[in-house]
Amino acid sequence: MERGKLRQMREEILNGPIERTLLRLAYPLIVSNLVQVLYNITDTFWLGKLGREALAAPGTSWPIIGTLMALGMGFATAGFAFVGQYIGAGRYEKANRSAGALYSLMLLFSTLTAIISLAILPQALHFMRVTPNVYPYARAYAQVVFAGVPLSFAFMAFSALMRASGDTKTPVKISMLTVAMNIILDPIFIFILGLGVEGAAMATVLSNGTGALIGARILTSGKSGLHLTRETMKPDFEFYGRIFRVGLPSAVGQSTNSFGFVVLTRIIYGYGDVVYAAYTITTRLVNFITSISRGVSMAMGTMIAQNVGAENYERARRIAERTMMVNFLIASSAIIIIGLLRVPIFKVFLNDPAVIAQSWYVLKYFLISVPFFNGMFVVVTRTFSSAGHTKKSMFLSMLRLWGLRIPLSYLFGYVGAVTVLGITVPLARLFGFTSRGVFFGMGMSNFIAALVALAWFLKGTWMRRIIDEES
Repeated sequence: MERGKLRQMREEILNGPIERTLLRLAYPLIVSNLVQVLYNITDTFWLGKLGREALAAPGTSWPIIGTLMALGMGFATAGFAFVGQYIGAGRYEKANRSAGALYSLMLLFSTLTAIISLAILPQALHFMRVTPNVYPYARAYAQVVFAGVPLSFAFMAFSALMRASGDTKTPVKISMLTVAMNIILDPIFIFILGLGVEGAAMATVLSNGTGALIGARILTSGKSGLHLTRETMKPDFEFYGRIFRVGLPSAVGQSTNSFGFVVLTRIIYGYGDVVYAAYTITTRLVNFITSISRGVSMAMGTMIAQNVGAENYERARRIAERTMMVNFLIASSAIIIIGLLRVPIFKVFLNDPAVIAQSWYVLKYFLISVPFFNGMFVVVTRTFSSAGHTKKSMFLSMLRLWGLRIPLSYLFGYVGAVTVLGITVPLARLFGFTSRGVFFGMGMSNFIAALVALAWFLKGTWMRRIIDEES
């Protein structure tokens, strides 16, 4: 995207029809998300051929991986907000300098993250109460993926910068290439080379590395609206401080959120690997169908950042509200489809009657809350972070997981009774110390967090740009 196209895209984002612009930005992201989830389902399909333990390995490992990756995502979110708002304000040189500083910071930070993650892996798996049958598979998978964290961070930074400029197509094209590589390499590494779950992880790292190298080439070539050079990528500790100030709440929020899923995994594993396998497959399925709503939310983030940068606050509010309605309808349709086709689809991945039986509880008590999560909570938190108000999104994320999901899941899944104001409520009679209580608590957390997020959004305190505070 050349500088002239950058200005043209900015004009459409600031003044064009909301729905048309949102769709134009969203459709490449939707395609990318669908393809990515297709890979995840393919990965699940192949590992399912090795047995229930191998199938559970990626799902077990990803909460740990996500905890550390979320730190990088937090800083990428801050860089996205700065670059997007500078472009919206028409300050292109500032946008370019911010892009270079973000990219160099991500490279430095990711190296440290990879070292730490490898060191804490055994302790993390033991903390999660991973069953002995799954442990060796989860550890083997995570070790390989952790080694490739710097490559993942580099591509993460590239994608954030391109989206901030309004170019959602280029990252998608590269993502599709890497996912295609992953799909092809998976069966080769897993079965032909006999590497099992380590082969699946190697396929992921090699694919991510290819995407990172292509992204770096584009940013340094001068053929995009943002041009990284040695000058712009020199360590800029003043700007690093600004990224840390804005990005640290998001990084803490997202990493704490991911660590919460480590704790949640421990809670779910309390009922065995059958329950966890059902949870893993069901969430992969809903991710496939709700990829559309995630793509729309990401496109909305670009529009929010640039409109807030241009101080078009009422337009930013209308963009967010319309996105909520669209995403709620999409997610609702997804749950209906999964509910109707649950059994035959599960049999494709793992024809295990016990796992299929458990999937009904996941659907009944947890997945019905997903429309509120995707339609309200996700849109509001992305609105806050895209506007640069990362403390607000951090608070909401921590409230949903640590204030609601983990306590409620444990309460309804493991506590026999509670006494409130002298009245004893026999929780055990509701769910009888089964996995149903855990999934009920997870669902309730989505309902409550969505209503809190919506109320905060309507107050309008997020309608203030951060570049005025930093320059």
